[in-house]
Amino acid sequence: MISGDALLVAIFMVATVNTCRYISTLRSLLVVMRDCDPLLYQQVDGRGFFSSQGNVSKQIRLFHYIRSQQYKKHHDPLFMAKCMKVRKLFVLATTFMITFFAVSSFSVISLVLI
Repeated sequence: MISGDALLVAIFMVATVNTCRYISTLRSLLVVMRDCDPLLYQQVDGRGFFSSQGNVSKQIRLFHYIRSQQYKKHHDPLFMAKCMKVRKLFVLATTFMITFFAVSSFSVISLVLI
C-alpha cells in the first residue's frame, strides 16, 4: 500500500517536472516567434516576458492567443507545433497542480478530523 506522503511527493514531483517543461517550451516558443512573427512577439512583450518588469496584460494576450487556437491560421508549421505543445503542457501542468492541491487539502482535512 502506498502511503499518503509518498503519493503527495510523487504528485508534486510530476507537477513540478511538467511545469518546468511548460516554461521551457514557452521560452522556445518565444524564440521561434521572434523569428517568424516579430509583430506578435512585440505584442506579447517577448523580450520582457519572463522579467520582473513583464507586462501582465501582454502575457495574458499570449495566453488568449494560444487558448483560442489562433495559431492555426499561421503560416509557419514550426510555430504552430510549438503553440500546440505549449497548450498541451499548460493543460497537463495545471491538471497536476490542481490534483496536488486537492489531494493535499484533502489529507490536511482528514488529519484535522482525526
